[in-house]
Amino acid sequence: MNVSTAARVFVFCAMLLAAPLAAADWASDESEIRQSLAASVDGFNRGDLKGHLAIYDESVQFMTKDGPRPGIAPIEKAFREHYFQDGKPIQQLRFEQLAVRRLNDGAAIATARWALAGGSKPEQSGWFTLVWLRTAAGWRAVHDHSS
Repeated sequence: MNVSTAARVFVFCAMLLAAPLAAADWASDESEIRQSLAASVDGFNRGDLKGHLAIYDESVQFMTKDGPRPGIAPIEKAFREHYFQDGKPIQQLRFEQLAVRRLNDGAAIATARWALAGGSKPEQSGWFTLVWLRTAAGWRAVHDHSS
């Protein structure tokens, strides 16, 4: 076997061995994203808005019908004005039909239906898409498009 053939065989074997590792890593990454989203819902429902927003990277863009809102501060302000009263949530939040998909080793996308219920108000619901990036602090959402 010449050097070129041996190199091809080595690369092929390395790829076969790496595929299960990538799948195992993704399972851990997906779990981290799902746990972050669950903690976000929990934070919202306890009235911990900063905890709810902890999923976001500082560079986040929140897409609205009026265009993008860059940064966490405008998102926090909007949530305080529309969904909180006296530091407590007006309604309880839940996510349904959550799907998390890997885009590459450092990026993922999550989609789900959000719903707000209770508080003697009609239920509100819509859909969201979050773009996630792996950061030094872990997985963080960098783009949120909610409707």
